[in-house]
Amino acid sequence: MAMIVQKYGGTSVGSVERIQAVAKRIYQRAQAGNRLVVVVSAMGKTTDTLVQLANEISANPSRREMDMLLSTGEQVSISLLSMALQELGQPAVSLTGAQVGIVTEAEHSRARILEIKTNRLEKHLRQGQVIIVAGFQGVSNSTELEITTLGRGGSDTSAVAIAAALKASYCEIYTDVPGILTTDPRIVPEAQLMPEVTSDEMLELASLGAKVLHPRAVEIAKNYGVPLVVRSSWTEDPGTKVTSAAVDDRPLVNLEIAKAVDGVEFDTDQARIAMLRIPDRPGVAAKLFGEIATHNVDVDLIIQSIHDGNSNDIAFTVTEKAASQAQSIAEAIAPTLCEADIQSLEDVSVMTANDIAKITISGAGMIGRPGIAATMFQSLADAGINIEMISTSEVKVSCVIQQTDCDRAIATLCEVFDIASSSMAMAPTALNAEQHPPVRGVALDLKQAQLAIRHVPDAPGMAAKIFTLLAQQNISVDMIIQSQRCRVNNGINTRDIACTVAQSDAEAARLALSGIAEQLNFGEIEVNPAIAKVSIVGSGMIGAPGIAAKFFQALADDRINIQMITTSEIKISCVVPEEQGKQALKLVHDAFNLAGAAKVEVPA
Repeated sequence: MAMIVQKYGGTSVGSVERIQAVAKRIYQRAQAGNRLVVVVSAMGKTTDTLVQLANEISANPSRREMDMLLSTGEQVSISLLSMALQELGQPAVSLTGAQVGIVTEAEHSRARILEIKTNRLEKHLRQGQVIIVAGFQGVSNSTELEITTLGRGGSDTSAVAIAAALKASYCEIYTDVPGILTTDPRIVPEAQLMPEVTSDEMLELASLGAKVLHPRAVEIAKNYGVPLVVRSSWTEDPGTKVTSAAVDDRPLVNLEIAKAVDGVEFDTDQARIAMLRIPDRPGVAAKLFGEIATHNVDVDLIIQSIHDGNSNDIAFTVTEKAASQAQSIAEAIAPTLCEADIQSLEDVSVMTANDIAKITISGAGMIGRPGIAATMFQSLADAGINIEMISTSEVKVSCVIQQTDCDRAIATLCEVFDIASSSMAMAPTALNAEQHPPVRGVALDLKQAQLAIRHVPDAPGMAAKIFTLLAQQNISVDMIIQSQRCRVNNGINTRDIACTVAQSDAEAARLALSGIAEQLNFGEIEVNPAIAKVSIVGSGMIGAPGIAAKFFQALADDRINIQMITTSEIKISCVVPEEQGKQALKLVHDAFNLAGAAKVEVPA
């Protein structure tokens, strides 16, 4: 007899007919001998309607009263679904988040789960009842027992947290699509269902805008080894399994307040190749990495910084053994990248550094927590360690530093993030292509803005000051790139630093940084909201040279210029002009043969 947690979103319970259909599905699972806890969202657009009502009353309603108001939406759906089950003869009981024992921080509108007290859940399960739980809500651990809501993705988060607390066999997330798709079917109707995806891949995809699962829910599933299944509430199709590695028993107290960083890795077998002042035009990255791929050289980090006039810099890392070959390839290809009407060959330079190390912090808990990267940068600065290269993903931040600083950096980061010991990054191992296709999915984010800070003094602590300030403004930063070219400005060596933030935060970020620009000798602060971020994700990229080249070539073939590049082991992201974002998504999806003949039907 399986212990199953299910979650149904607002569209799944958007009408009486849909609630009755969901009740029949639950009834069948219960009759098969399963124990069920069902987490439900508010019906349809109920939450939007409640927000509109509040705005008609007050231009600035208090977060406490908003939580009180919004928590009523789920109470309607849970009581109706419980009634529908009882009509079918299935014993059922509806419970609010507070009644279930979902204990949260005393933080209105965006509380995180601290603990789930399972006594009442277990009592009703022993009595043979299906438990219908109001998602998205809990109760604070303060003496006042305040009603709180969990913010975006709250119902997903509630469901997976309950599954972790009850040690459920698995957690099913029911939605209006058949599972996790290779891309957004509204843009590419031929997007295909992925039968299985790892939690690491899903974390990247969820954070990149795949709205089927919220990153907070995937984070809990990964931390507690909860198997997830994403299915359609409209069909009986099997959906997509989201798999996580088995984990040791970990405490359920502070369930969602797990350490943001749970690992520090280092790799001293690294060499950096930097190509400076190459033309800023479509096809350059494709040509460079295409040639590298033909020589079967595996590339680790790739960054392309923001352009400076008509030129740009690209830097990448390889193993020390491959450094000489990679340098020769870069030097040989340099003349073919230049055009007489743009610049002369003398402007282009290739630099190689063998005395470097890569140090990385990782953790699913980094998502949505401003300041993690800033803490890393500040701790390295405090230790007098200069950062030469930065590359980020949703769950990792990597810095290239001098090899002689590696031991000090490891000790510093382990202490700051309370990590017992570091580990040497393992050499990439090629994965089974059938089980791990090189690219699983392609994502598009049109809600980012590019922030460029020009002429930042090249000294320890500058990146820390920038990103600490943004974290203090509660601004989450996505991509972070530091240029490889040092330029002299007012007698000081400087570099440019670029990042992406949510468009809604861009002006606040510019104003905050402008306030310290003169004090820290920064140059101009530039904001470009007209960008799109296109990303490919897949664990099969590991040990598979040529993936980046194929990505870049797909864009170059349509004359789409790449403005920024950043990578991790299982993700490559490019920033392109906003008006070309959707076309870029289609081209890349097609380049990796992810499209199928059948079109996925997504209900309106």
